[in-house]
Amino acid sequence: MTQEAAYLHVDAESKAPYAADVLERLRADAEVVIARYPGKRSALLPLLHLVQSVDGYVTGRGLKLCAELLDLTAAEVSAVATYYTQYKRHPNGDYTVGVCTNTLCAIMGGDLIFDRLSEHLGVGNDETTPDGKITLERIECNAGCDYAPVVMTNWEFFDNQTPESATRLVDDLRAGKDVAPTRGAHRVCTFKEISRVLAGFNDGRADEGVGAGPASLLGLQIAKEQGWRAPGDDAGGSGAPVQPQVHPEQTSIDSPSKAGPTGMRSTQPGTPPGPTGKEEPK
Repeated sequence: MTQEAAYLHVDAESKAPYAADVLERLRADAEVVIARYPGKRSALLPLLHLVQSVDGYVTGRGLKLCAELLDLTAAEVSAVATYYTQYKRHPNGDYTVGVCTNTLCAIMGGDLIFDRLSEHLGVGNDETTPDGKITLERIECNAGCDYAPVVMTNWEFFDNQTPESATRLVDDLRAGKDVAPTRGAHRVCTFKEISRVLAGFNDGRADEGVGAGPASLLGLQIAKEQGWRAPGDDAGGSGAPVQPQVHPEQTSIDSPSKAGPTGMRSTQPGTPPGPTGKEEPK
């Protein structure tokens, strides 16, 4: 089925009523979610994730249930569900594999990774493999630029990817193997499982794995080595920024500056380079 046809086709299950036991569990979980907000309409985003945790996408019946529970119209719920890309309006695979093709990842090989996976899986953007395992997506930014190119699987990070490593990833997922992301939880959950987490139900795995790797912490490391502190965090408590002083012609913090131009005073600690206010002797 083509991508266009998938949007036009509405699966019969999408509008079929929930089984009594499923509906009972959904309503009970929804009560827990709604109770967290002073205004119940604010619970719409997590409730849409809750629907996906049961149906695998935002079905017609799930949309109507959200509207009923939150005193909203179906149109209002649909407007939200079609705005955010994390909500799927047609059946989704067990694993959403999102390849970042934004600027930095694209430069580092993101487009090549997407093209290789598209050819390998036989699907295009936002299309699902016939076995229902993988939905392939182009992602605008995975917020992991320090590890470009990045691939996310159900929003778990796979850093510094190559076409070969990304191909192994999808093959392992389709084979049913436990796959460990680069950072975060010890294994990748299914789309339904992670949707329940996003609905606000803790799976007990929030503290698994490493949260930030060396590339993310490099700036903090350099700041500590150089003794840099945030504005207002200086020892005197004056609130004045404590910043490294760099001459305009200096190429880096560690490189020596060249002789400054006429009319500019020399760089001194705590004194930014700038005009002296009077002409210096030539």
